[in-house]
Amino acid sequence: MSAMIEIRAALPDEIHKLSRIGLASWDRGIGPLVPADVRGRFAAQNPFAPFLQRLGPRVSVALVDAKLAGLAASEHDDDHISDVWVAPEYEGRGVGRVLIAALETAICKRGHDDAWINVLTENQRAIRLYRFLGYQTIRNGLRFDPDLEAEVDVTTLRKRLKAASGTVTLP
Repeated sequence: MSAMIEIRAALPDEIHKLSRIGLASWDRGIGPLVPADVRGRFAAQNPFAPFLQRLGPRVSVALVDAKLAGLAASEHDDDHISDVWVAPEYEGRGVGRVLIAALETAICKRGHDDAWINVLTENQRAIRLYRFLGYQTIRNGLRFDPDLEAEVDVTTLRKRLKAASGTVTLP
């Protein structure tokens, strides 16, 4: 029997734990794809803490059996999914899928017809998940990433959330 996944807004007293989840997820998925100095800088500075502090309750969190399992955000409250991070011990249990669905619902409520995300092209696991969820590649190419402080190969994926009639087509 699978556990119930609850989605809600982040609470101020969860920032430290959520920043550790974000860093652990980043280290597992992105860390191996970047130079060692970038990985070391992320580990030392954990940029998730100030990010979470700044966004506060605009960050969605997933709980599995009342335990924090992941986080997601649309940093600028637009149609861009900026962050989806799942604690490694909860990967493969539907947490990412449920977080993405929650973001898609919020994006629709803000009046957008599409959702989009940038993923490192080498992160094929994430790209497979987004394609499974109905996202299509719209662009590939090099882009400067200010967080990584490097030029990276990025795949941009987009999903139509509303049909031309205005009907929401969420999973």
